[in-house]
Amino acid sequence: MTRSFTLTLDCPNRTGIVHAVSAYLVEHGGNIEEYQQFDDPVRKRLFLRTKVTTDHEVDLGELSRGFEPVAADFAMSYAFHPDRNARILVMVSKQGHCLNDLIFRWRAGSLGADIVAVVSNHDDLRPMAEAAGLPFLHIPVTPETKPQAEARLLEVVEEYEAELVVLARYMQVLSDQLCKALHGRAINIHHSFLPGFKGAKPYHQAYDRGVKLVGATAHYVTPDLDEGPIIEQEVIRIDHTYDPRALQTVGRDAEALALSRAVRWHCERRVLLNGNSTVVFP
Repeated sequence: MTRSFTLTLDCPNRTGIVHAVSAYLVEHGGNIEEYQQFDDPVRKRLFLRTKVTTDHEVDLGELSRGFEPVAADFAMSYAFHPDRNARILVMVSKQGHCLNDLIFRWRAGSLGADIVAVVSNHDDLRPMAEAAGLPFLHIPVTPETKPQAEARLLEVVEEYEAELVVLARYMQVLSDQLCKALHGRAINIHHSFLPGFKGAKPYHQAYDRGVKLVGATAHYVTPDLDEGPIIEQEVIRIDHTYDPRALQTVGRDAEALALSRAVRWHCERRVLLNGNSTVVFP
């Protein structure tokens, strides 16, 4: 039961959608506090996000079931989300800058989510996680044990009721099966302004090419490596004086910024999938 919630939906664009949605919400005592809409002229689809409050407790399950005739009439994909912090599971390897930034924002109350646990294939960041009072689960990964490790990860996601998995510089490629199991609820941070400089030592590659912008890309995880729908990108202008170490420093700043924004926007239900792209409501 809740007194506030967010409705997100998308459907083929045609006349009457907004009226039908608004009428249903008003009929059930809803007061629209925030409303955002995007009409995609290329794909001919409408995307909508609205935050609603009521003066009484509502059952979102019942509200969602009652909305089904409206959704069927317009061929909508929709969801009613309770107004509460999402539960996120953070995955790391050895680099701690993104985890540290997420922990800071979580503790400051600006992340829009609650970190429930940290999972890693190494033990290096255990002290950071445990200092923040977070459970730290070490799940080693080798080519031989990868299926078992990924099965354990899914168990952990279920045990902690995690709604989002955040790959905060987790240096393992997820299998196609795991990517599909986490479709739409796993975000990765990539150390470049995609596409470009894939593989090892990206900042050395950038230095060798004389780049003038350092960037990072936060995107949903898909079976196509680093090709998932992009949520946010951050760029920082640099010049010829930046050596690989300096590039890595500003690059880590870009990674932390892009990842934290993507996590917050996802948890605030501001990101809607649009084919291989996204609609991100500010």
